[in-house]
Amino acid sequence: MNTTRALLYSFTDRPFRPLKSLPDISCPKRPREALNFRVRLRTDQRCCVFRVSVRNSGRGETGKVYADVKSDRYGILESAKLEEDALDDAVLDSTVPWWEEFPKRWVIVILCFSAFLLCNMDRVNMSIAILPMSAEYNWNPATVGLIQSSFFWGYLLTQIAGGIWADTVGGKRVLGFGVIWWSIATALTPVAAKAGLPFLLVVRAFMGIGEGVAMPAMNTILSKWVPVSERSRSLALVYSGMYLGSVTGLAFSPFLIHQFGWPSVFYSFGSLGTVWFAAWLSKAHSSPLDDPQLRPEEKKLIFANSSSKEPVKSIPWGLILSKAPVWALIVSHFCHNWGTFILLTWMPTYYNQVLKFNLTESGLFCVLPWLTMAFSANLGGWIADTLVSKGLSVTTVRKIMQSIGFLGPAFFLTQLSHIDSPAMAVLCMACSQGTDAFSQSGLYSNHQDIAPRYSVSINPCNAVGVLLGLSNTAGVLAGVFGTASTGYILQHGSWDDVFKVSVGLYLVGTVVWNLFSTGEKILD
Repeated sequence: MNTTRALLYSFTDRPFRPLKSLPDISCPKRPREALNFRVRLRTDQRCCVFRVSVRNSGRGETGKVYADVKSDRYGILESAKLEEDALDDAVLDSTVPWWEEFPKRWVIVILCFSAFLLCNMDRVNMSIAILPMSAEYNWNPATVGLIQSSFFWGYLLTQIAGGIWADTVGGKRVLGFGVIWWSIATALTPVAAKAGLPFLLVVRAFMGIGEGVAMPAMNTILSKWVPVSERSRSLALVYSGMYLGSVTGLAFSPFLIHQFGWPSVFYSFGSLGTVWFAAWLSKAHSSPLDDPQLRPEEKKLIFANSSSKEPVKSIPWGLILSKAPVWALIVSHFCHNWGTFILLTWMPTYYNQVLKFNLTESGLFCVLPWLTMAFSANLGGWIADTLVSKGLSVTTVRKIMQSIGFLGPAFFLTQLSHIDSPAMAVLCMACSQGTDAFSQSGLYSNHQDIAPRYSVSINPCNAVGVLLGLSNTAGVLAGVFGTASTGYILQHGSWDDVFKVSVGLYLVGTVVWNLFSTGEKILD
């Protein structure tokens, strides 16, 4: 048996001192390939990591390794001598690959961003595919509205449950389940459509079940991983994945439909979920405590900027529902999502019917508003964090951001009835969606402001996850009624009537939000 003995030194305010007990690294036989291991030297002021590679000399049974380690701070040069079997030379490198130094919390954020990108890719493809599908199956606007709203039936069922499940079994499992579930439902959509309208409605509702757990599960994960000082930026980045997912879905769907037919959109988009799922399983953890590879300094940073609470045994429903800011959040979420979901599901139809764009043009021009949202969401997150860091209260920042998110879309939607130019109409849509995105630093960031995390020993629950599920349930109800009623309004009225309802709800949300919302903790 060959044995390699490493002579280690410890940092002090004086020169290195060799440790008395030397660890042994053993291998059962002479290594045929290079042996690689890493030595980490840590002090309060610095940390050095050395990669050591040892190769077989092939010249005999004994080899030597000389390692020179120098500390500029202490002015020390010591030689370490290793004498053992099958060793020839050692290469020490104090550099560490950049991807190993990349913060793990931002790996989690990027994976959540990718999940939300897939989420909206799989959601908006129907808004493009519905045009050739309705022509093929002779669906009227009311039927189209019913199909579009069926997604929200399932989405509604898992809003509150998704937050509770994420805290019970871990956000990693719940978000992973959601992506796989909605990806399968997406791939089954063409089969269901050919089988008949009832089957299509069921599959779309099943898809909503999968996507419904995504938001509360993501919020639960980020509440554990992201420090308060990075909260707005991280949430803005994740939610911008939704906007970029809409851009990607709307840009590629017309091309796939023209080249391979409308079923190809669902097959290709649905298959991407398996790729994401593989990366999620290997890289993600529900909590920093579950990640054995998390660097100590990053773990210290995360927990130093997080609030730890005593365990509770149940969700305080009465306390939660008795707070005016909670109801402000619920009502505002409903008002906001009414307009957002109508634009998400009906915008390609508006471009096709009113602006007379063809299928490809409808898809491509729909990209611009979502690109604007992706930019504005991150801009708003940066502005919000900057204002908070400069001493402005969180309450004031949330009210400013959300007021822009309400009044901006209301203004630009009112201009559509006075515009005859298709180019100006597209510009108004882009500006409407761009200002809408400031809501990510308003009401969408407010859940973690007012509800610190709950952690329960027997039946874990999370006020953040539950509160988001509660308000998002109201938002989904807006999607159910908004998309369905739009089809009904179009069959008996005009697009001006559709936009008037949205504008009215934006104004109601503005008043409620500014009167009753807060950025302070109200649930401990």
